[in-house]
Amino acid sequence: MIPTPHAPPPDAGSPGTARAAPPAPRRMRWTDVLAYALLCAGAAAMLFPLWWMLIISLLPPDRAGEAVLGTGTIRLWTWTPQWENYADALRRMGSVEWRGFVDAAANTVVVTTLAVVGQIISCSLVGYGFARLRFRGREPLFVLMLSTMMLPAQVTMIPLFILFRWVGWIDSILPLVVPVFFGTPFFIFMFRQFFAQIPEALVEAARLDGAGHLGIWLRIMLPLCKPVIAITAIFTFIGTWNDFLFPLIFLHSEEQATLAVALNSFRNQYGGVTDVHLLMAASLVTMIPCIVLFFVAQRQFVAGIQLGGVKG
Repeated sequence: MIPTPHAPPPDAGSPGTARAAPPAPRRMRWTDVLAYALLCAGAAAMLFPLWWMLIISLLPPDRAGEAVLGTGTIRLWTWTPQWENYADALRRMGSVEWRGFVDAAANTVVVTTLAVVGQIISCSLVGYGFARLRFRGREPLFVLMLSTMMLPAQVTMIPLFILFRWVGWIDSILPLVVPVFFGTPFFIFMFRQFFAQIPEALVEAARLDGAGHLGIWLRIMLPLCKPVIAITAIFTFIGTWNDFLFPLIFLHSEEQATLAVALNSFRNQYGGVTDVHLLMAASLVTMIPCIVLFFVAQRQFVAGIQLGGVKG
C-alpha cells in the first residue's frame, strides 16, 4: 500500500476558505469622551494666559489698559492688531535704542550655549565614573552627591557671591558658566543610570581595541546616550534662559544683563497700565525660544520624566 502524501494546507487567500474576520473597531465609550473633554479643557486653561498676553500685546495703549483693568470690552481677538508694539517694546529695552535688547539677547545666547555644553560634558563624565569605575568609597560619594539635591540654591547664594567677588568675577558671565562645568546632581544621576544599563561586552571590546576610559566615554558611551544628552540639553536650556535670580545677583551693568534681567528693568520703567501692551510684547519675545523648544521636544520631556525614575 502506497501512502498518500499529505495535502498542503489550504491557501488562506484561495476562494472557499475561511478568512479571519478583522477585529471590530473599538467603540468610544462615554468615559473616553469625558477624558478627552477634560484634557481639552485643561489644555485651554493652560494656554489661555499665553493667548491673553498675545492679545494684549496687539492692542492700542488705551484698549490694552482697559482690558487689563476690566473697564472695557474683553475680546479674545482684535481685528486691528498693532504689530508695531513689538518693535517699539524692543527699541525701548535699554538706555540706547535696540542696544539693550541686542546685548541682552547676545548675553543670554552665550550663557545658555556654554551652560548646555558644560552640563553635558561634566555630567556625562561624572556619570561614567560612577557607573563604570570601581574605586573605594564610590557608593558613599554617590549618595553624598545625591544628597546635595536637597540643599536649596538660596543657601549657597551668599557664599558663592563672596567667593566670586574675591576672585573678581562679579559683573561677568563667569559665575553663571563656570559652576555648570562641575555638574548637576540630577543630570549626573540620569547619565549614571543610563551608563549602568549598557552591556559590559561593548566596554570590554573597546578595551581590547586599546581604548582607555576617555576613549570609551567619547566613542562608545556618548553616541549611545543621545536621549539623555537631549534631555539634559533641553532642561538646561530652559532653566538657563529663564533664570533671573543668579544673573540679577552677579550681573550689575546693563551691557552684561541677560534677557530676564533686562525684562525686569523694562517692567520697572514701563510696567504701568498705559504701557502694559509693551510689557506683554517684550515678554512674549523673550519666551519664543522656550515655546518653540517645548513644542518641538515634547517627547524628550516625557522621556526625561520616565528616565529620572528608572532604578539602577
